[in-house]
Amino acid sequence: QVQLVESGGGLVQTGGSLRLSCAASGRTFTSYPMGWFRQAPEKEREFVASISWDGRRTAYADTVKDRFTISRDNAKNTVYLQMNSLKPEDTATYYCAKYKRNFARPSTSMSDYDLWGQGTQVTVSS
Repeated sequence: QVQLVESGGGLVQTGGSLRLSCAASGRTFTSYPMGWFRQAPEKEREFVASISWDGRRTAYADTVKDRFTISRDNAKNTVYLQMNSLKPEDTATYYCAKYKRNFARPSTSMSDYDLWGQGTQVTVSS
């Protein structure tokens, strides 16, 4: 069964750091761009970051730029999201997702991602 499994979420104080992981199983996704999205309570899911299949190109939402870093280790079939200087407004469920086309430049649109993990909760206390 093909799936993405996120981990690394938790409770952290303002200014703290967390590192999320997204492990792919059932097949390799090394030729596909990957993305991270988040959804806060009563809000729509929003784009956080994306990374090209080879890790050479990244993109970030303005709200997380210079604080979050997306990376990938294709040998481990895993994508990461390093989150620093966390703020209460970063509180959300974080999802990783696989882009629908391989070797493509990823978009920020949810509809362009065709496989999603179950999410991991990040809570930042003030």
